[in-house]
Amino acid sequence: MISVKITAINTPIGPMLAGGNEEGIHLLEFEDVERVEIQKQRLSSLLDAEFVEGECKHFAELKTQLEEYFSKTRKIFSVPLVLNGTDFQKRVWNALLEIPYGQTRSYKQQAKALESSEAIRAIAHANGENRIAILIPCHRVIGADGSLT
Repeated sequence: MISVKITAINTPIGPMLAGGNEEGIHLLEFEDVERVEIQKQRLSSLLDAEFVEGECKHFAELKTQLEEYFSKTRKIFSVPLVLNGTDFQKRVWNALLEIPYGQTRSYKQQAKALESSEAIRAIAHANGENRIAILIPCHRVIGADGSLT
């Protein structure tokens, strides 16, 4: 069993819960109790992890980088991330990291970038399974008509 430290982080768009260990950041989720619990359960199953309140060596840098991001002085995050999911989910999440700051992509464009033009729904589902909000910018993927979906 691995231990994942968790801590609350206040951001301009609301409180978030971060989870990390020596490897890096495993979780950054808005403090919606239901969503956080679901993500913690999924991580616990994937990693055989226990969550313990406390600090890990990456939280200070995470907080600094989030402050810089929200003050518009940071466009790329460098804090180490740990992607926990299927190979397909990791491909989708890594593709999200390729979307430049200030730009958006449609799900169809993401599917094309992943050379999986028939997998739009699977890509949308993988985006929804992203456990590292903001840092892995699933918010940059929108509907073809420009709507949030």
